Amino acid sequence: MSKAAEMKCIEISEPGSPDVLVLNSRPIPVARPGEVLVKINAAGVNGPDLVQRKGLYPAPKGASDLLGLEVAGTIEAVGEGVVNWLPGDAICGLTNGGGYAEYVAINASHCLPIPDGMSFIEAASLPETYFTIWSNIFMTAGLSAGETYLVHGGAGGLGTTSIQLAKAFGASVIATDRPHERCILCNELGADRVVDYQEEDFVDVVRKEYAGAHVILDTIGGPYIERNIKAARPDARIIQLAFNLGSKVQINLMPIMLKRIIYTGSTLRSRPDAYKSEVAKQLYEIVWPLFETHRLKSVVEDTLPLENASKAHALMESAKHKGKIVLTP
Repeated sequence: MSKAAEMKCIEISEPGSPDVLVLNSRPIPVARPGEVLVKINAAGVNGPDLVQRKGLYPAPKGASDLLGLEVAGTIEAVGEGVVNWLPGDAICGLTNGGGYAEYVAINASHCLPIPDGMSFIEAASLPETYFTIWSNIFMTAGLSAGETYLVHGGAGGLGTTSIQLAKAFGASVIATDRPHERCILCNELGADRVVDYQEEDFVDVVRKEYAGAHVILDTIGGPYIERNIKAARPDARIIQLAFNLGSKVQINLMPIMLKRIIYTGSTLRSRPDAYKSEVAKQLYEIVWPLFETHRLKSVVEDTLPLENASKAHALMESAKHKGKIVLTP
């Protein structure tokens, strides 16, 4: 294949620290039946990217080994059978890997139009977190108006998305985070109560001020697992999406039975395409109109060139950023 048909991309030279991310080139992918080829303007950085880089979250069979689970850009070509998109359409989409590049082929039904007035950089921050939060907190946990929602790491990518969505659909929101600047962002996004976890015990706050939480989203794990169970009210739903402090703990399971708690978790990338298509459909019909009325917004703090992907990963691992980090080819 000629050099003109190649693209820049970021590869993992070997599992390890952010420095293992290197700039390289590969052939531009081809849109297969049901796919669209997207010229990438921006790509979001997410937690699973970091875990895959470390060698702890291998790409599913048949998926690209390149990092990058969400992009925004312009459709260059459509594969056989695609009728809802045309070349030139501006989209943001959920990829099955391959976002850290100049081009990527995406399942056409996993793409969404870019909300009016939103830049490619802003739109690139949406798919992974919105697919994740909508499918877990609303489709699985069934968070509804009048319920109390507790989210840990409220100023991160998942946190900023879930605070906004939970408030938009009528829930009371408690967020935990630190330092002060991240707590302020949680307040600005609509959280009713923000807990600086080094100043207060979130279990005491949730139980005394809200009589427990109906739905809890945790990406921390470790000692938070048992504390979440204590913070949960009867018939609560706890969603585990990551284990930043470890996944192996010894806990007393009796409270889960006594309070009838549903404790579950998931990874999005391994879900069937049909499931992700249904999530995209619901997002388009139910959630995307909220961007038009400015009830939801993209939260992007840092934008870096694609070749600086290692710096983006180091920044994300520092946990000092707010919202999302985006790469631009």
